[in-house]
Amino acid sequence: MPRHLLAVEHTKIRALREQAGLTPQELADRVGVTYRVVVYWEEGRYAPEARNVRRLADALGCATADLTGTPSGSETLVDLRYAAGLTAEEVATRLRATAVGRDLFVDAHKVRSLERGRQVSGWNWRKPGHTGRLVQQIAAVYEVPVRMVVDAWMRTRPSDEPPQLPERERNGPPASAVEGWEGLNERQRVYLGEILRDDQMTETEMWMRRQNQAGVPPAKQWRKLPFALDAPTEVVGHTRLQQRLRSAGVHDQGAGATLHSLERLGLIKVTKDRVDVPGVGEADRTLVEITRRGRACARAGRGEPAESAPPAHLLSEWLWGVLLRVAAAGPEGLHESELTGKSLFYLAVGYRPKRQAHPSRGFIELRPRMAPGDTHVLEYRWHTTALGQQHIASYLHVYTEMYPAAASPAQ
Repeated sequence: MPRHLLAVEHTKIRALREQAGLTPQELADRVGVTYRVVVYWEEGRYAPEARNVRRLADALGCATADLTGTPSGSETLVDLRYAAGLTAEEVATRLRATAVGRDLFVDAHKVRSLERGRQVSGWNWRKPGHTGRLVQQIAAVYEVPVRMVVDAWMRTRPSDEPPQLPERERNGPPASAVEGWEGLNERQRVYLGEILRDDQMTETEMWMRRQNQAGVPPAKQWRKLPFALDAPTEVVGHTRLQQRLRSAGVHDQGAGATLHSLERLGLIKVTKDRVDVPGVGEADRTLVEITRRGRACARAGRGEPAESAPPAHLLSEWLWGVLLRVAAAGPEGLHESELTGKSLFYLAVGYRPKRQAHPSRGFIELRPRMAPGDTHVLEYRWHTTALGQQHIASYLHVYTEMYPAAASPAQ
């Protein structure tokens, strides 16, 4: 159930003030209130208003969540408003300046009802298209990503139909990608185009391996494409990329210079490793990886449609796969050691990359597994949160179309 009121833990105000090395008067001066008000806050006699919660956090050098005790990745709508330092009246005034705010006749009472999970009067409030437009405007008012407002909305109002965000317009290739392609000479274009083709073929091969339940290495490994082996050609032959370039009539002794020129332009990355080659022994191998900029540039030059990013409130294929993996574990969950790395900063409750960075989605969380009799914790395991389960249920049909290679929760 969502919290109806946001409370500042008064004991934390004093602790954070002392940690910051401030006296009550110095804190009062920074916030813009009197000494007595700060004392009343620390004693719990008064609760700071929304605008003062934000000012307190700024003065103490902390996040508003440090004052409210809200774990990162579990914010509700009222959390976002307090973090923005705005009253319900101020939010209503700003929203009424927008077309959707006028269509919904937004006022302070409706803002509070929205935050408390209550029914909001007005037929248009039941239309996901209207609430989707409102979500975008709330995000602009609070200066946070749209996905944060969508998540907070669904936590606050779990029985509502999720807001339906307007579809993004599909535009042509970015001007910077077209300009980058036009700045390449013919040889560089052939190289970049063939590297993109090999990357796409490898991606298809990885998809086929997943379909056949075969192991697939992380993308950061398989996207590094073998370009050349430092060994006699009559023994090791040519790599797939070399064969492509030979067919195009551009593979010769100048390959290294071309690769490095593309790397200097930020279109590819060139690395080396050592591999064991039958009949030769260990040999140096040159690897190439096309960058996001290089992919956009090559797509523009070859007339392919630009890669479309997922809608603002949805996950990348990588993160969607991680969420499905946790969901597929069911009630048992995954052992905490089975999920590591950057995905936690995007999905897990309590994770935030940096103090000023936006929190994770809060779709998964660690839960303790207790010993018999609840005497102690045996281990911690990853589980999907209520919001994570709701996100899967609400958008599974969209993800299935976007990422057909991803497994379903039942697989």
